[in-house]
This record gives sequence, C-alpha cells and structure tokens, in this order.
Amino acid sequence: MDLRDFIEKCEGAGELKRIKVEVDWNLEMSHIAKLNEERGGPALLFEKVKDYPNQVLSSVCTTTSRLALIMDMPKNTSLVELMREWVKRTVNKIPPKWVASGPCKENVMKGDQINLLKFPVPKCFPRDGGRYLGTTAYTVSKDPETGWLNIGVYRLQLLDEKNLGTQFIKGKHADLMLQKYRALKKPMPVIVGIGGDPLFFLMGAARLPAFESEFDFAGAIRGRPVEVVKGETVDLPIPSDAEIVIEGEVDPEATKPEGPLGEYTGYYSGIGSTPRSFIKVNCITHRNNPIFWFTTVGRAVTDTHMTMALGYGATLWQELEAMRIPGIKAVYCPPEGAGRFIAIIAVKQMYPGHANQVGTAAISTEMGAYGLKTVIVVDEDIDPWDLPRVLWALSFRFQPSRAQIIDRGRSTPLDPSLAIDQRDITSRIIMDATIPFEWKEKPVLIELDPEIVKKVKAKWSELGL
Repeated sequence: MDLRDFIEKCEGAGELKRIKVEVDWNLEMSHIAKLNEERGGPALLFEKVKDYPNQVLSSVCTTTSRLALIMDMPKNTSLVELMREWVKRTVNKIPPKWVASGPCKENVMKGDQINLLKFPVPKCFPRDGGRYLGTTAYTVSKDPETGWLNIGVYRLQLLDEKNLGTQFIKGKHADLMLQKYRALKKPMPVIVGIGGDPLFFLMGAARLPAFESEFDFAGAIRGRPVEVVKGETVDLPIPSDAEIVIEGEVDPEATKPEGPLGEYTGYYSGIGSTPRSFIKVNCITHRNNPIFWFTTVGRAVTDTHMTMALGYGATLWQELEAMRIPGIKAVYCPPEGAGRFIAIIAVKQMYPGHANQVGTAAISTEMGAYGLKTVIVVDEDIDPWDLPRVLWALSFRFQPSRAQIIDRGRSTPLDPSLAIDQRDITSRIIMDATIPFEWKEKPVLIELDPEIVKKVKAKWSELGL
C-alpha cells in the first residue's frame, strides 16, 4: 500500500473529503485542516493550492478508524486493539527488500534544478518561523560504525531552495548518529521521504528501541518486506513508492537559525529562532504529480498525537513484555498526552510490590525513559483506556502516600511545564491506583447479581429501554 492506495481506500470507506476550491498554503490550508480535526472530520485532499499544481493531503491519522485502515484492520478497531496487534506482529522483524527502481525515481533533480520551493509547503500557525516541509516527512540516517538504520520524524523548516532546518533533539537516534559523524569529521548522509506507505510516518513517529531498524518493524507489521531503492547521491535505502525524496547531508558543526514551530504540546518550544543543524540538499526525486502530505501538529488531538499514542503505547507494551514482567494486561498512552507524557497500565497482581515493579519498569524502558512523567497502574478489572473508570480508581484506590516521586529523569525540550532554560531534566510520578496485593482484608466491591442481570437483559425491550 502506498499513499495513493491509501487515499483510494479512505475514499471508499467514507474517510476522505476532496476540497475542490482553491486554498492558500499560507495559514489558510492548515487552519481548514485544524478546524476539521477538532470536529473529528475526515482526511482532506486539497486539489487546488494557490501557486501550485500539486494536491496536498492532511488530517490522515486524526481518528482511530484511519489508523486502523493503515494497519489493514477493520475501521471499528479500538486504539488499544491496534496496540495489541502491533505488539503481536512485531515479534519477528522482516528486513527490507532491495529493488532496481520505483515510482519515486520518475523525476530526478540535481544541481541548479534543486528547488524545495517547488512543493506546496504550508505555513501552519501565525508565529511559526516559516514554512515546514517536515511534519509527516521521515528522515533516514545510518550509524557509520554499525550500519544501524534509523527512521525518525523530525521537524524540517524550509530555509531556502536548497536547505532544510532540523531539530535533532539531544539523545534522539539521529542525534546519536550525528555525534559519531562529528567524531569522524564527516557530514552525515540523510534522505527525507514524504509519502509512500503511510506506515512510514507511524514508524518514524514511534519511539522504537535503539539499534533496531524501523524498516524491519514496518516489514513485520505489513507481513512482507518493504521495497527500497538506492539513493542517487547517498548510500541509504529509500521507500520505492515515496511521493517525494530529498537526499542530502548534515554538517555536524554547521548551523542555521531554525524555528519556532507550534508543537504538539499546544505551545511553542522556545522563543524565536535557534541555531541548529540543517540538511544541505544534493538531490530531489519525486513521482509524477507528487502528492504533498502534512500535519498541523499544534494542540491535541492531531495526526501527531494519534500516531504517537499508537506507536509509543505499543512500544512501551512490547518493552514491558520483553522484560518478562508477569501480569501485564493492557497498556494505554492517551493521545491527549501525545502518547508519551502519561501511561496507564493494567496489571493482574501476583505478589507484594508488583504494581510498583510495573511502574518503575515503565520509566526504565527505551520509550519511558524519555519524557514520560506520569505512570498510573490499575488493577486488571480497569480498562486503561476507560478514563472514567481510571478516575474512579484514582479516587477510591489511590492513596497519595503510596505515590512515588522521582526527582530526576530525562526530559524533552518540548515540555512547556518546565522553564525554557531548564528542560533537560524532568520529575516523574508513579501512581499506584491498585488495591495492595498484601492486604489481608480488601475492600469489598459492589457487584450485580449475574442471574438477575441476565434476566433483566432478556426483557430489556419489554421495559421500553
């Protein structure tokens, strides 16, 4: 499935709306998308964008039903069931398959032909530092020592015709690789892809373990190898059916002013622009009549929040299972928290301290160690995605004296709950909203009589209900 297949699939399922009137790439297009997303609307395909012949896609992953379509599952599949399926499918990874060529090579631009302004890159919010090509775009880089391939979704500002500003946050996988290139005194080759299988956006947005390739995870989820081609100027795999591919390099020492961007927290991550690494573009390839794809980012809930909820939640669940901790029933990372700041975990307790073990394990995983601030552990009778029941457990099972506060953990520079100049370190809280396993006398739960329930349900229509 590539982006065009997905658009057809969405349209057939009543999940896509074509916008046929002309819209402006400068603020108007993003504002239409944002207002549509806040109403739980369909994916949008803008057919007429001012100054450009290209179609532009947005609002793709803002509902669970469209995430289910990407995962090739029924539209009514719940977010937690998508996470469960993700964990199940990714047990055995499938490496990519190299092919000779693909649609992404239909047009090749080098030298003076390179012009990023050829594409309908939007400006999303009034205070943004400029137009952002990278909101769904995925960046591929390679470890110069081990050959480990990484796919990451990083914001990419259109600085001019041949340069993209980046934000490789400290400790992110692309940053770890860039540090190695700095030691080698060499530029880091990268490719930036837009489109192709929409799963690549999910892969890049997920917090997958270090030293494992997202290409292999994508193959596992699809149940077959993803097809890749060689770059024109870089030794990196490229999804063969991508809409747009940008090949370039990052000088580890050079910077250009970048930002700000209205981030997924609903706030700007800083004030004004900041000197950051950038991608010098050496080649662009694209399909005929390429479709541009963007997300508004901004306040929840948008594509960013939904994809992170799926990818981060599934990864946390997978990593907890890999730790061989018994009793894990379900994991939920709400999209309202961008899938990363809050985790709710249901556990069947088997021994004293079990809930505490689950909470501390969560913040020790690859996913949880970076930015996860609140872990809520509930008993197995609570569905973690049933937020009213979670609040019930917090009200009647949680005791503040049993909460654990961890003063120092790795933070994200995007967290607006911390002062702008103090965002390296965050505190964390583990909230045990379970009934302690070791209590000899436990609170007695009020329950309905199952036989009476059965009897009442049999006469439900007779009751006029």
